[in-house]
Amino acid sequence: MKPRTTASLADYGLHDLDAAGGKGAALGELLRQGFPVPPGFIVTTGAYQVFLAETGLGAALDGVISGGATSGQNRSQEGQSNEDQSNDGPSSEGGPDGAAIRTLFAQATVPEALRMEIAGAYASLGGGAVAVRSSATAEDLPGAAFAGQQDTFLNVDGEEAVVRAVRDCWASLWTDRAIAYRRRRGIDPHEVAIAVVVQKMVPADVAGVLFTANPVTGERSEIVVDAGQGLGEAVVSGRVTPEHYVLDRSGRILSFEPGGGEVVISAAAGGGTKERAGSRSYGPTFAPERLMELADLARKAQEHFGRPQDMEWALAGGRVYVLQSRPITALPPPPPKLNAIQRRVGPFFVEMFQVRPYPLDVSGWMMQGILAMLHGMAGSVGVVFPTVEALLPEEDGVVVQLVPPVPRPTVRTLAAPVTLVRRARQFPLSGWKQDLRFTSFLGQVERLNGRDPQPLRWSEVVLMAQECFGAMRGITDLRISYLPGIFLPVLKLRMLLLLLGRTGLASALIAGAETRTSQANSALDELAAMVRADPWLARAFAETETPILLQLVEREPAYAAFRKAFTSFLHEYGHRETVSVVLSSSPTWSDAPEVVLGLIKALLGRRPNRADQTGTALAELQRHPALRFTPLRRQVLAAVGAVRAGMAFREDSHFYATKVIPPMRRAYRELGRRLVAAGVIDDIQDVFHLRFEELASMTDDDGALPASLRQRYRPLVLARAAKRRELEGIPLLDPAVLFRKARRTAGALVSGTPASRGRAEGPVRVIRGPDEFGRLRSGDILVCPYTNPSWTPLFQRAAAVVVDMGGLGSHAAIVAREYGIPAVMGTGTGTSVLADGQRVVVDGSAGAVHPASMG
Repeated sequence: MKPRTTASLADYGLHDLDAAGGKGAALGELLRQGFPVPPGFIVTTGAYQVFLAETGLGAALDGVISGGATSGQNRSQEGQSNEDQSNDGPSSEGGPDGAAIRTLFAQATVPEALRMEIAGAYASLGGGAVAVRSSATAEDLPGAAFAGQQDTFLNVDGEEAVVRAVRDCWASLWTDRAIAYRRRRGIDPHEVAIAVVVQKMVPADVAGVLFTANPVTGERSEIVVDAGQGLGEAVVSGRVTPEHYVLDRSGRILSFEPGGGEVVISAAAGGGTKERAGSRSYGPTFAPERLMELADLARKAQEHFGRPQDMEWALAGGRVYVLQSRPITALPPPPPKLNAIQRRVGPFFVEMFQVRPYPLDVSGWMMQGILAMLHGMAGSVGVVFPTVEALLPEEDGVVVQLVPPVPRPTVRTLAAPVTLVRRARQFPLSGWKQDLRFTSFLGQVERLNGRDPQPLRWSEVVLMAQECFGAMRGITDLRISYLPGIFLPVLKLRMLLLLLGRTGLASALIAGAETRTSQANSALDELAAMVRADPWLARAFAETETPILLQLVEREPAYAAFRKAFTSFLHEYGHRETVSVVLSSSPTWSDAPEVVLGLIKALLGRRPNRADQTGTALAELQRHPALRFTPLRRQVLAAVGAVRAGMAFREDSHFYATKVIPPMRRAYRELGRRLVAAGVIDDIQDVFHLRFEELASMTDDDGALPASLRQRYRPLVLARAAKRRELEGIPLLDPAVLFRKARRTAGALVSGTPASRGRAEGPVRVIRGPDEFGRLRSGDILVCPYTNPSWTPLFQRAAAVVVDMGGLGSHAAIVAREYGIPAVMGTGTGTSVLADGQRVVVDGSAGAVHPASMG
């Protein structure tokens, strides 16, 4: 059956993507719904297929796609001028040879029958000037706008010019930038096709774009309009500074920024476009009723399509036209409205969620491990902890936001004091490592570590991961039993300090307990000492980039003693997380030993002089006259010791909980390896785009995964990966929202929560992640977005620490007090305001960072 090659724009709608492409389907849908869309017709994907078949281009195209690799891409805006053909520069990304494909198109002649059909449709439209727009099947979709990746030709006049423009639109499917864009999104080049939209040209007086939600803040109650004189090409290509309106939903102006008027593009006589200089605006040039009309169109389009829209519009002869509508990509979630409880607990959760969790993170280790622990602990005192869906809302299967929880007390909470006292007496902290539940947990972890997932059936590998979740329940039970042993001593110590008038000593007094984390830090210091003692090894650490250094450590015979010690360290501590305890997708120290080498690099310098805050605080407390009374002295010191033991339990139970991550990651990687072999995913790490229940539902009854899994799950993985890329750069929770009401110190570069006392001056070193640990030098001011126990060895050499997130009880604050360095937490903007090498003074007592000249 011969495919339909041309048809009226009104014949198509949202469900006709395969025939009309993304742009054509959306415009046809809008036209059907009564929107003011210029009349036109579609040259369908069927016409493109006929062109390929009848010219022999199809076979040649398949050969080029299957054979060559080319390179390069320069992204540009849609609607480039007719003179700007899409011959992008060379690319090194690999893929089909775009230049060779475009040459084939340029040499091909449109078959006569197809030419006549296009000419007939053009005549039916009334001839005259038209806009010819590409409409690929993979564009204008959620997560893949393809803005500017294919070509548009404006003010095309005459039958021959229209046919030529259609052919050039087909060729633009194979610009290097479009090839690279599809490749980054995992779109098979064999599966793409292109339609072309031909519409009556709108000789715009004013044109531009509008967003039905604020694309910067995510605020859904706002509409954003950019407008420029003449055709909208100047606005969408970025060649003019447009008038910028932020409207409410009714069209009332909330804010306005004038336009620059650098250039005006308009239709030229005889076809094509021309340019002239424009004029700067100093106030809104739009009449209020026009803004209300645009706002009305925005609301209706969003309501019809069911999601916020990015629209192009034009005003000509006093009438508004809609030229395009597609989903807004990279739209931040609506900023949450946080209450006092959420602002208080928010820093703790933001510190854990600095990296967007994958679907497998959420549905596996988080839901069945970490969050299950939080639910169990809260439930033990009659408190309902929010669901994972409330904590981490999703769109299209991907987490878009972190909403700090608001635990909800119930009637059972009234009995919590009694149950807490009972548990504190029943389970003294001094005996938690002798608890049979702890020894059982260690036994489970040992068995899991000894299991090789490769020879197991699929269901058995899934079961191995589930057993890791089950092992975590042992730590949950221990925390439920023993954490009350912290609360009562903390309450007692705070009351005693209040009576003694020494409440300011509390945070320093509770630091200093020996933990598995402090033992790991000491072991790292010993490794650094081994390096310093060996001149050749020290030179290698000083002069070699970490990846090459790792190869030397693993292979060089002269470094055998260090290699043995390093291997022993990883055996003992390699299960530690690099990024966050909630992310099974992130490597452990053993998975990324270069991170540990980076820590050792940072420890090679001289240890800065710093105060013993804990010892000083304890000495000050003991000098209090009231503590001459021996019974009171015993009570106070016992309370200090009990609180330290409690903090050690909190830290050590975290340390042991992470022991289940390595066997769980091995199970996940084995599942990923098999999915790669089955063609479901391209890389083992892509397994994290799937949910745990999706993995659990798969079977290998015949010893191999069925071929149907590729068809079912590959599009899902690609869509989630595209959505995740779309959200890159958008934080799960904007620090400005979390710290909006935080106090600000006059004259400070940044300010936050005072977390560890003292003042220190030094050069800033911004460390954004574990891969940058090796950049820290002794005496630097460590500035970072977050911390976890893996970061704490750096504190042995940092002069002070400044953190975007976190609070007084976070790991960074506690360890900073242990090492006696000033710390400022919850600055919100430290990593963006402060720069490498900038000399500053950190005042940990005031929670402020000043320029060194003001120190």
